[in-house]
This record gives sequence, C-alpha cells and structure tokens, in this order.
Amino acid sequence: MNALSVSGLLKAAGAQPILQALAIIAGTFILEDAATVLTAMQVQDGSVRPVVALVALYAGIVLGDLGLYGLGRLATLSSWIRGRLPPDKRQRSRAWIEKHVFRIVFVSRFVPGARLPTYTTCGYLEASLLRFALAAICATSIWTTALFLVSLHVGKFLMDHFGAWRWFGAAGFIAIILLISRLVARLQEPGR
Repeated sequence: MNALSVSGLLKAAGAQPILQALAIIAGTFILEDAATVLTAMQVQDGSVRPVVALVALYAGIVLGDLGLYGLGRLATLSSWIRGRLPPDKRQRSRAWIEKHVFRIVFVSRFVPGARLPTYTTCGYLEASLLRFALAAICATSIWTTALFLVSLHVGKFLMDHFGAWRWFGAAGFIAIILLISRLVARLQEPGR
C-alpha cells in the first residue's frame, strides 16, 4: 500500500467525519508524514474538516508511538531477548531512562530514524508509560501541527498551480520530506 492510498481511504470515507477520522488514523500507520501531507491537502480541497484532520492525525500518531512502546514491553517476555542485557546493566539503564524519559521521547520525535529504537527501548526498560505518553502527545502536537500547516500552504500552491496534477506535486513533496529525513539520519550516524 503506498502513501497515496491515504487519499483513496479518505475518498472511500466520503463526507462521514467518523469514517474520515478512521481513514486518517489508518494512514498514519502506513506513513505518518505522508498521511499528514495528504490529509492537509484534503483539508485544502474542502473534503475534510481541519478539526477532524488534526484530531485523527494526533490520535493515529500517538497510537503508533504507544504501539512501539508496547512492542518493547512485549520483548521483555522473551527470555532470549532478556538474556542479551545483563540484569545489573538493565537496571542501570532503566534508572537512567526513567529520569530522562520525557526529554528522550520528545527529542526523538524530531530526529529522523530515532523513534523506533527509542520508543521500543523505553518499553523494554519499562519507562513510565504516563511520562512516555505525555511526551509523545506534546511532541506529536508540535511536529504534526507544524507539518500540517506547511502542507496546507504547499497544498494551496499545488492546487492553484497544478490543478488536476496536484497529486503528483504532493508525491514530490512527500518524497522531498522523506529524502531530507533520510539525509539527516545518515548525517547523524557515528563516524560521519
């Protein structure tokens, strides 16, 4: 399923806000940033109300973040995985992450490629779920709102200048976002 399927899901939802919200939430599980961009374009097009769009985007993204945390918690059930980290080191790591969980989760939202390992590690080390969730909600509200607002402006430009071809422009905008995030992630790799 490609990123443009979010638009297909929204079209299938028609004018029903509940179905639109569910389609947007499903889209965030496919690709968060693409879902945000395409949803903003649907808002610009008048197909989706801004409140429905933002609430669904926030809900889907935070649910995905909690899912990653949950995967980390599930990993603790495996004796093989638990055996990779000695108990004393696990306890020290847990104590450290517990002190810094809000900051770690918040910052990782803005660092490309950091969420999967960070959020699953938080779950594995049993960091406070409440602080994890609060950080995920705060960071998501900032990042998603900013990307949504930029996408509204880009969407308006694409609609004004590209007409029926606007979806190709949207695909290009999404590709640029993905390439920039990959470049930033690569520049952060050790030894670079």
